[in-house]
Amino acid sequence: MFRQASRFLINRSSAATMRWRRPFSTEPPVETAVDSKFFDAWKQTIPNIDPPKTPLAFMKPRPPTPSTIPSKLTVNLALPYNSLVSAKEVDMIIVPATTGQMGVLPGHVATIAELKPGVLSVHDGNEVTKYFLSSGFAFIHANSVADIIAVEATPLEQIDPTLVQKGLAEFTQKLSSASSDEEKAEAQIGVDVHSALNAALTG
Repeated sequence: MFRQASRFLINRSSAATMRWRRPFSTEPPVETAVDSKFFDAWKQTIPNIDPPKTPLAFMKPRPPTPSTIPSKLTVNLALPYNSLVSAKEVDMIIVPATTGQMGVLPGHVATIAELKPGVLSVHDGNEVTKYFLSSGFAFIHANSVADIIAVEATPLEQIDPTLVQKGLAEFTQKLSSASSDEEKAEAQIGVDVHSALNAALTG
């Protein structure tokens, strides 16, 4: 009897999962979705007060995926407090992913990549602009739009090599003299970032 009951519960849960599962697609939504269930529940509970806006109300619909591969890649580079690159059309970018340097061309498959300290190269014809990123994520969309979200970023030419060498020496000393796991972790992060800075400047 217990076997039949457990089988019945599994079948019911599987059916419910299949019924409510959203279809998977790499295509970005062309139109902004509406929280119809939320609005209906709100009206039934508090009919005299207008429902509040949800995050979906503030999201702009993404452009549809083109039928043919565009000639340019649209790039956005954003920090928590600033936007360094906004809707710039370029030929290619190279991002410092944790799995290695990743080149992105127009028509790239939709991808999310974690970034490590390194150089973001933006190629537009013969012009190459380089930014040093501390960390972050790269969101490559199917409509040839690349959103680069970084904790910190700065143009490579604005970095002082002397300060990089000084910082690398300081954090290396801190790592060798660290006594706790927290001190070791902080010093190791400093060594990794300054080593990546040094490699970017000398490479």
